[in-house]
Amino acid sequence: MVPSSTRTAPHFSSNRVKSIIGVFAALGIESLLIYALHQYWSTVGLLDTARAVALGLLIAIGLFGMSGCWYASRALIHAQRADKQWRAGHHQAARIDAEESRTHLASLAGIGLAILIVVFLLLFTSANGGKIRQVFLNGDFLSRSRPALLRGFWLNIKIFVTAQVLVTIWALLVAIVRQLPGRGAAPVRLLAVIYSDVFRGVPAVIVIYAVVLGFPLAGVPPFADMQDKDLQRFWLAVLALVLVYGAYVSEVYRAGIESIHWSQTAGARSLGLSQWQTYRHVIVPQAVRRILPPLLNDFIALQKDTALVSFAGLVDIVGQSNLLKNRFFNLTPVFGAALLFLAVTIPFTRFLDYLIRRDQARTQAG
Repeated sequence: MVPSSTRTAPHFSSNRVKSIIGVFAALGIESLLIYALHQYWSTVGLLDTARAVALGLLIAIGLFGMSGCWYASRALIHAQRADKQWRAGHHQAARIDAEESRTHLASLAGIGLAILIVVFLLLFTSANGGKIRQVFLNGDFLSRSRPALLRGFWLNIKIFVTAQVLVTIWALLVAIVRQLPGRGAAPVRLLAVIYSDVFRGVPAVIVIYAVVLGFPLAGVPPFADMQDKDLQRFWLAVLALVLVYGAYVSEVYRAGIESIHWSQTAGARSLGLSQWQTYRHVIVPQAVRRILPPLLNDFIALQKDTALVSFAGLVDIVGQSNLLKNRFFNLTPVFGAALLFLAVTIPFTRFLDYLIRRDQARTQAG
């Protein structure tokens, strides 16, 4: 038994030194932010018409920057309180305050990193007197471009929705064909493998060129017989995207089907279900639930790749932005097109993240 007089005191750190360093770091970062805000605002009057919007945004950024100083001060207060509690012999309370100090320092680190990124963006967009904003995000040009951009984006939406429906059906058929058993189905299985390998290996833009421009030149029916050339190019663009993404999505379906344990098929067949009924009622419903997140991820990529149809002559949002860019000698319409794509893909991506988290929670609960 070690005498109590020779015992060493347990290690304790109140984070006081780290908190003091955090206070000075927060003040330094806030100073950088104020300088960046001043540099940005000095270019607003010359180049931007929406001064009120810019001012409100800068004020919001400034208030966000002040939160770093608040967390630093809270960390220092808790660290000092932890020191006092420890010296008074209240070890449990001291450790609680020290942990609070560490939590505030972690929040300060995250906010500080975010502020530094904002500072870089402010200084970058205000460089050269704000010429970067004038070229990429000119409010006047963006307002004048909006009707044409929305008109072009509507074409992208129609292509995306039509292609998505067809890809869902076509890819499932290809995946099922690749799973057909027996020697008699070997030729069609081989064709499905060749299709998947070819269209996953060829760039999408080449397929779009070959289909949208090549089919009319070759007189491929029924596309060559269409009198409405816009409608002809629309369906040819949809066909090209279905061919490309059908190959990708079929592999997603195949992975989901193969993830279903063989006992599911054996049990269904033992109950008298045919091969088709087994796929329809047992295998495919379970597979689709498992592959929903990667399936939606492919659909997000499909939505973005509708922009490739502009290379084949369709006047979608990319084609409209290119025409407006040449008219204004400014890249703001191109940036406006990017904003419209983000307005669709970001909510879609957040929904995908929600589905992934829900699937993980269900799996862990099981």
